[in-house]
Amino acid sequence: MPRTTLALTSFVSGEFSPKMEGRTDFEKYSSGAKTLENFLVHPQGAATRRVGTQFIAEVKSSAAKTRLIPFEFSTTQTYILEFGNNYIRFFKDKGQILSGGSPYEISSPYLTAELFDIKWAQSADIMYIVHPNHETMKLSRTGHTSWSLTQVDFTDGPYLAINSTTTTLTPASAAVGTGVNITASAVTGINGGAGFQTTDVGRLITFNSGIAKITSRTNTTVVVCTILTAFTNTNAKADWKLGAFSDTTGHPSCVSFFEQRLVFAGTTDEPQTLFFSAAGDYENMTTGTNAGDAMVYTIASNQVNAIRYMKAVRTLVVGTTGGEFTVSADGTDASITPTNITIKKQSSFGTANVDAIPAGNAILFLQKARRKIRELQYNFDSDGYQAPDLTILNETATDTGINEMSFQQEPSSIIWCVRDDGVLAALTYQRSENVIAWTRHIFGGSFGSGNSVCESVASISGTLTEDEVWVIVKRTINGATKRYVECFSNFEFDETDATSFRFLDSHLTYSGSSVSSLSGLSHLEGQTVSILADGSVHANKVVNSGAVTLDRSVTKAVIGLSYDSILQTMRIEGGAAEGTSQGKTKRISKVVLRLFETVGVKVGPSLSNLEIIPFRTTSSNLSAPVNTLLAGDKEIEFNDDYNSDGFIFIKQDQPLPCSILSIYPTLVTSDG
Repeated sequence: MPRTTLALTSFVSGEFSPKMEGRTDFEKYSSGAKTLENFLVHPQGAATRRVGTQFIAEVKSSAAKTRLIPFEFSTTQTYILEFGNNYIRFFKDKGQILSGGSPYEISSPYLTAELFDIKWAQSADIMYIVHPNHETMKLSRTGHTSWSLTQVDFTDGPYLAINSTTTTLTPASAAVGTGVNITASAVTGINGGAGFQTTDVGRLITFNSGIAKITSRTNTTVVVCTILTAFTNTNAKADWKLGAFSDTTGHPSCVSFFEQRLVFAGTTDEPQTLFFSAAGDYENMTTGTNAGDAMVYTIASNQVNAIRYMKAVRTLVVGTTGGEFTVSADGTDASITPTNITIKKQSSFGTANVDAIPAGNAILFLQKARRKIRELQYNFDSDGYQAPDLTILNETATDTGINEMSFQQEPSSIIWCVRDDGVLAALTYQRSENVIAWTRHIFGGSFGSGNSVCESVASISGTLTEDEVWVIVKRTINGATKRYVECFSNFEFDETDATSFRFLDSHLTYSGSSVSSLSGLSHLEGQTVSILADGSVHANKVVNSGAVTLDRSVTKAVIGLSYDSILQTMRIEGGAAEGTSQGKTKRISKVVLRLFETVGVKVGPSLSNLEIIPFRTTSSNLSAPVNTLLAGDKEIEFNDDYNSDGFIFIKQDQPLPCSILSIYPTLVTSDG
């Protein structure tokens, strides 16, 4: 029986698909894992237990799904916005913004069912927000409790194509003013022959050198308007144009900044048309032929390619349901103008209605079935864009469908993806080092008879070294459905003080004089909670009347919902006298774990057969916490029988840190 010691030195390939379990020949096999649950992969190779989440606040109404959207005025002025049914609430510095003791709130037009179709683009303290059912809105901030959401009042346009029928429009007055009737000679050419509709209110009309806005509709041929720019006269004219944005034709569904222009795209009636503002004048849609004029451009295609996202990198990347396009100045590095703009198709994968993410020099987008994330990046060798599949090694990471993505750039470059089943998938993405590693995250607590459900995720700049990641998690608390806004604790774990550990979900902390009970826990009423008391693991307690009674007095505590972090290796491949060890009887006799800043972890051949690694000696003070975190090797006699698999399980279920640098198993394989 050959005996060998193997070296599993990193986990940079992340969690593998079950379809990869036979690929022992694959160069990344030894750096992958069968299970990485509630672990994060660092680009350097380590697998580290994710930190817990801090409870911030309950959403306005836990009966309705809500969404988090980031707002970044500067590197120090960053906010998280809670978009709910017809309202917006605000968070900053891991707390909720209050006014007069109550959550500060403004109204919005967006309904619950529309929240996850919202897209936005931000410049300084103004965010432009689009949704196909609503006028383009502008969210402005002048202070922590001074926000406004107003409708964008575009200057002159944009418009649909000029009327090509014999129908004329006649204004009752030519001068600037209100309450002016405009009468059509027929309904032909107006809204597909249906004539004016009530949904045309707010729509622009231009002809005879004048501009009018519809304020009410009398019938299919008569509308009442406000004249914004005087008409030359009151003559009947057939060369009129109707506004492209309206409740009748739909409003933009996508928005982006590009080369000092604000770009809109994807109305209901013109799903593959882009509308560029004038250069440096974001709300001016006056078209023309001068270099700085606004532009309207429709993607030419044999099929309808509804635009789903636009992102600015070296060009403007436009993702549609039928493929990916780039917008540039006739293939040069010059700025786009009405006379040099060109749009070229780069690939034909198609995209889902989920906003894409710029990451480095690439655009990460969700393919139209919502199960594959592709990396669209320019390739100099082919002089074009390529879009490899980032889920090729683990399609199960996203196979229930993704409905939202967010990018945390610091400290480890992670794409967070909310799955339809409530699992939060994470992709450690470091293309320069060829690190593409999937992990899965399930939050503490439960919803109904299943796991808790993550419904939204957003990331904003935090400190100079770390971005903040915020989530909305749905749970059943004391028999009722609750949705909580929570924020991950710091990811870059370098604490040496055990009282600073934050490995519990929906947690709160206490620091002060010695107490024997902890209160203020009404958000966890009836839940069994875990406690880290003065750096030591305390017995679990049930929250009753918003409080728990402790077994001993404490001065510092963290209390919240526990979660398990589980790492399972792939089937060990160690070779044998007659070739591979796969399919042969084998036994792992011992394992050496190389750990970093770790205390309290279990190891074994299965989840039902785990042994606790001792971190104390007989000379340790058993009444004190383990303040010295291990950074080195731990040798474990492996309690395993002979089998044909050779799995190694590592589990951390205490509110303590765990970082696995490498695993060195000693393997005995039988060739008989």
